[in-house]
Amino acid sequence: MLTNGAIWRDTDGNIIHAHGGHMLFAQGYYYWYGENRTNDTYVSVYRSTDLMHWEYRGDALTTGSKTDSYRVRTDTSLVNARGGKINIERPKVLYNGKTGKYVMWMHVENGIDYHQAACGVAVSDTPDGAFTYLGCFNPFGEMSRDCTLFQEEDGSAYFISAARDNADLVIYRLSEDYLNIDVAVQRLFQGEYREAPALVKREGIYYLFTSFCTGWDPNQCRYATAKAIEGPWSMLTDIGDATTFDTQPAFFLTVQESGNIYYVSDRWNGKDYHDSRYVILPLTFDDQARPQLSFTDRITIV
Repeated sequence: MLTNGAIWRDTDGNIIHAHGGHMLFAQGYYYWYGENRTNDTYVSVYRSTDLMHWEYRGDALTTGSKTDSYRVRTDTSLVNARGGKINIERPKVLYNGKTGKYVMWMHVENGIDYHQAACGVAVSDTPDGAFTYLGCFNPFGEMSRDCTLFQEEDGSAYFISAARDNADLVIYRLSEDYLNIDVAVQRLFQGEYREAPALVKREGIYYLFTSFCTGWDPNQCRYATAKAIEGPWSMLTDIGDATTFDTQPAFFLTVQESGNIYYVSDRWNGKDYHDSRYVILPLTFDDQARPQLSFTDRITIV
């Protein structure tokens, strides 16, 4: 069993660095991508067959990663003007069945101030290979901060990110190859200042979880529902306790074998980022399809 809020280690005994991350099932493994701010690393990747024991597979994105041009006027710098690290946050990865590529989207800041508010894209031929960075940009000129990805059963994909200084969330449909924005399909929660979006679909209903903007401090998670990703979306409803059990959403994990859904989250330590922890909780639903989230100290993912 995993102990929520404890230090989690990989199969080599090293601390797992995968904050603000995402999991992907591919080639018989679950791959876990997430922020790693140690040394020259931005994103690390781990894999597991049982979702309990995680093997470190390498660094998916670093200051020395290969870069390539894809869009006009895209910033492909992996270090800033002062020679320091940029900020890569909330990396999410999807597999594109048409191109055979693994595509990562993320939030990018320049590491000097917090004004760039861009989304970044990287691509790889393998789930645990070194990703090639295709640069960052502002979609349709919009700010883009906390973000997530969502893939439909037909292969279409969506990028959701906080815009307008976090005041709104925008849902974008991606291009067929997942490497660019196709169109903005919905703007949500105008002026509500929601961040850390995480989206899951169950029995034809979309559930979008978000947190409020309180820096490193936890707050009340709220969710909205829709029968189509374009909307209309419901009003926001509280879930969990006043601090969401001292967590912030990262993503939802749907287990391939069982179909069970888990809320995967970060328990941030604002005074020592590297001592931030993870919390995974089962997401259940009542007879009216309303999501339920309760805390448990220990968890077995099945």
